[in-house]
Amino acid sequence: MKLSGRVVFQDVETGVWVLEGDDGTTYQLAGGDRKIKKDGQRIEAEGDVDRDVLTSSMVGPVFNVSSYRFV
Repeated sequence: MKLSGRVVFQDVETGVWVLEGDDGTTYQLAGGDRKIKKDGQRIEAEGDVDRDVLTSSMVGPVFNVSSYRFV
């Protein structure tokens, strides 16, 4: 699955990095590397959505990033 949007840090619990998708959905980011974690940065990412995972931040489905590029 390919998603694009803006990376945002949300101060929920201990803090969580999310992708505010252009599709209007907020995804919790998993995977990738630390270069992806820059507040306000736009990316296009490929990976899989894991809807069966429950996290303490509860900000949306978890998106497991396998690759990305900055746009």
